Amino acid sequence: MSTLLIHNAHTVATQNDQGDELRETSVLVRDGLIAAIGPVSEMPHMADEVIDARHYLLVPGMVNTHHHMYQSLTRAIPRVQNAELFSWLRGLYPIWARLTPDMIYTSTQLAMAELLMSGCTTSSDHLYIYPNSVTLDDSIEAARAIGMRFVATRGSMSVGQSQGGLPPDSVVEGEAHILKDTQRVIERYHDASYGAMTQVAVAPCSPFSVSAELMKDSAALARQFGVRLHTHLAENDHDVAYSLEKFGCTPTQYAQDLGWLGDDVWHAHCVKLDEHGISLFAATRTGVAHCPCSNMRLASGIAPVRRMMDAGVPVGLGVDGSASNDGAHMLGEARQALLLARLRKSLEAPTTDAQGKAVFGCDSAPLEMTARDALRLATRGGAQVLGRSDIGQIAVGMCADMALFDLRTLAFAGGAVHDPVGSLLLCASQGAAYTIVGGRVLVRDGQLAGLELGPLIEEHNRMALRLAGAG
Repeated sequence: MSTLLIHNAHTVATQNDQGDELRETSVLVRDGLIAAIGPVSEMPHMADEVIDARHYLLVPGMVNTHHHMYQSLTRAIPRVQNAELFSWLRGLYPIWARLTPDMIYTSTQLAMAELLMSGCTTSSDHLYIYPNSVTLDDSIEAARAIGMRFVATRGSMSVGQSQGGLPPDSVVEGEAHILKDTQRVIERYHDASYGAMTQVAVAPCSPFSVSAELMKDSAALARQFGVRLHTHLAENDHDVAYSLEKFGCTPTQYAQDLGWLGDDVWHAHCVKLDEHGISLFAATRTGVAHCPCSNMRLASGIAPVRRMMDAGVPVGLGVDGSASNDGAHMLGEARQALLLARLRKSLEAPTTDAQGKAVFGCDSAPLEMTARDALRLATRGGAQVLGRSDIGQIAVGMCADMALFDLRTLAFAGGAVHDPVGSLLLCASQGAAYTIVGGRVLVRDGQLAGLELGPLIEEHNRMALRLAGAG
């Protein structure tokens, strides 16, 4: 029986149902689960490991609901630095066609290291391209080696350019093979138990890269095995136009027709989700992975997140691919979600009086998102979107997935003394001092534990050059 004690934390933002924020509180971990939470005077002072947390803010480990980890090999590629989604994809598909199993393994570890060092403890990943004997196993093995909680999604593309799809024919797969391999990885790796470290979801890439038949068959397969479904939806105006032209309906209507709405489904982006779509998502409890940095990077737009939340749509955060975000900092993503929601409000019509005249200097309408809203999206929201009731909050019986931030650092100066929790989102984003997954310390004193980062970066950079044809 292993124990870990987070001793005398300055502040604990529990993200529990009551939203409790506790001062001078200790958290005891036993065998990977939170065993007790309480004042220092009521808690033991001994454990197998004790972290003196008197100068730290403790938050639940953040949950990343959408990523393409292999894309860390193609960050800042010059040819697509100024491209929107479709042209960005067309520019990168030929490069990604050269991916190899060792590239998937290394890029997954690098992406997970970056997430862990930002306080993220659980991540999904959407791997939808499988050239040169690449399999989803390559990602799963990397996750197990580094120790991150992982939802691996078996993505797919089956409709190439010759059939009216976006990807080149060289990177698509046969649909029978896709379904067979998807079943294989579910049966081999998916763990439905409480506290599972590895889960698998079914994830055809997008309406413009797979057939309607594959979407339906994938949904049926997922529900047969009791796993979740994931895809991209309504990401930008071109995405909506494609759906209207090819299918004669909006992306949400198309998803509904295919059986892709429900509390076992989450869609990435949904930037262009209209009011009807929001209502359908809310009624069916269909989840959304909000990816603010990527949406800005690719000029896709600003997702109506506040309207989704108010309607009851489950919403979490995703860093999206490292080639459309060029980073994987979950705390930074949460801060960006906060700021972008406020920007969206500023772009709406001004407040008016009874005669319809604009009223200036009026603060009666609240801002669209608070710092605590953003933190909840990054923790409880992400857990809900991934269908996890065992992570996302600091409460007795939950998985011991947590992150500690040092309130003595430069970024917190002048902020933490007023509001440690608000400062985490409002001040400059920083790295976690400690990141803990299932009671295991994976980041210690701001450094990755158990894996040498220098050699990993060097190998990753060599692979990036080789993949791009420059090395």
